[in-house]
Amino acid sequence: MRFGLFLPQGWRLDLVDIDPADQWSVMHSLAQHADDGDAWESVWVYDHFHTVPEPTEEATHEAWTLMAALASSTSRVRLGQMCTCMGYRNPAYLAKVAATVDLISGGRIEMGIGAGWYEHEWNAYGYGFPAVGDRLGALDEGVQIMEQAWRTGYATLDGKYFKVDGARVFPKPIQPGGIPMWIAGGGEKRTLKYVARSGQYANLAGDPETFAHKSEVLRGHCESLGRDFDSITRSANYNVVIGATEADVEDRLMWIADRARRLVPDRAAGVETEWRNGQLVGTPGQIVDRLRNLEGLGMTYAIAYFAEAAYDRAGIELFEREVIPALRG
Repeated sequence: MRFGLFLPQGWRLDLVDIDPADQWSVMHSLAQHADDGDAWESVWVYDHFHTVPEPTEEATHEAWTLMAALASSTSRVRLGQMCTCMGYRNPAYLAKVAATVDLISGGRIEMGIGAGWYEHEWNAYGYGFPAVGDRLGALDEGVQIMEQAWRTGYATLDGKYFKVDGARVFPKPIQPGGIPMWIAGGGEKRTLKYVARSGQYANLAGDPETFAHKSEVLRGHCESLGRDFDSITRSANYNVVIGATEADVEDRLMWIADRARRLVPDRAAGVETEWRNGQLVGTPGQIVDRLRNLEGLGMTYAIAYFAEAAYDRAGIELFEREVIPALRG
C-alpha cells in the first residue's frame, strides 16, 4: 500500500491560532518532514478558498501557489491536490500552470481534478454555481484539453464549456505522457466513466461498502471502453485519529471535539460524529487491520489527514512507525 499525507493549509480550520506570517513555515516544515523520510510517497493540499464546515475569516491558502512553493522546496515527495476544481481556472491555463510546476519539481506533480461542490465559494468568487450536469460537462472538456496539451504541446477544443484554439503549452511536463490524472468523485454515470477513459488514479469514498460498489461500477465502464481495470490505481482519503492506547485515541477525539465547539459551535456535534465514525480511528493494530481489509477490496493508496498536524506530530510519527511498515510492500 502507498501513502500520502495532507498538509494543514487552513481549509479545515487546521492553522487557527498560528500567526499568518508563520503558517507557511508550519506547512513547509511538515512537508520537509515527509520529504526527508521514506514513509510518505506524496503530500497533498485541498483546492478551496473558504473554510469548512462553514466559511470563516480564518486562513485558507491557495492550492497551486502552494504547489509551486513545495515544488521548489522539496526534492523527493510527489505533490498533489485533492482536488483541483475544474471550474475555477481555464483548463488550458491550468495545464500551463501544472506543466510549469512539474518542471520546477523535477517531474513530481499529480493532477487531482474534480467537478467542484462548495457552492458558497463558487458564488463568492463570481463563478456562479452551475447545475451538477454542467459542472461535470466542464470537467469532461477540461480533462480532454489538459490531456491534449500535455501530450502534444497544443490544445484545441470547440466545446460547450471551454473554447481553446491552438493553446501552446511549452515546455510540456517532464513526466512522459503528461501529469498523472487523479479524477475524484463517485458519480456512476459520468465521473467514473471519465476515470475509465482518462484517469491513472480514481479517488473514491473510503468506507468498505461504498468503495467496493464504486469499484465495480468503474470496472463496468472499463470493460465498456476496453480499458484495463487494473491499470487504474484506486485511492481514498481518510481522517486519522491514532493513539498507542484506546484512552489516547479518546483524548485525541476529545481535543477535536473541544476545538470544534470553540471554532464552529453550531456544527460541532456533526464534526465530532464525523471523526468518531471514521475508518481510521484507533490504535495502530486496529488501523492496520482496517487498512488490510480495504486493501483486499483494491484500495492501494491511502491519503491521510491528521487534524492536529500543525500543532503535534505524535500521531503522524506513530502512524509512520507502526502502520505504514506493516502495509508497505
